[in-house]
Amino acid sequence: MILRIYTDGGSKGNPGPASIGIIFYLNNKVVFKHKESIGVATNNDAEYLALIKALEQAIRYTLHATRIEFYSDSRLMVNQVKGLFKVKNGKIKEYILKIRGLEQEINLPISYHLIPREQNSEADLLVNQV
Repeated sequence: MILRIYTDGGSKGNPGPASIGIIFYLNNKVVFKHKESIGVATNNDAEYLALIKALEQAIRYTLHATRIEFYSDSRLMVNQVKGLFKVKNGKIKEYILKIRGLEQEINLPISYHLIPREQNSEADLLVNQV
């Protein structure tokens, strides 16, 4: 069974008031939704914090899933997490280290996918509801 996770993060201003949105699908059914204000942050911070929060929550679903697929419309984040783009920013390096640690805890195959913004509308909606 595949756990599909859609994440989004955004800030009003860059940096500015920021929030995250996360949706989990198991067997094409929504099993978890989360939206949260994260204070003042950049768009990139919000995208990474959404992914980290999703990984922390995904641990609860590892008994029900055989693999996890993440979907995001953040080209930078997806390509950095996949190792395709270099990470120069120290804060982002810390996020990547946290992500790698959570991936090890989950101990399932995990993949990251870049999707068009239109395909991430539900997570985006959660971000804008906060």
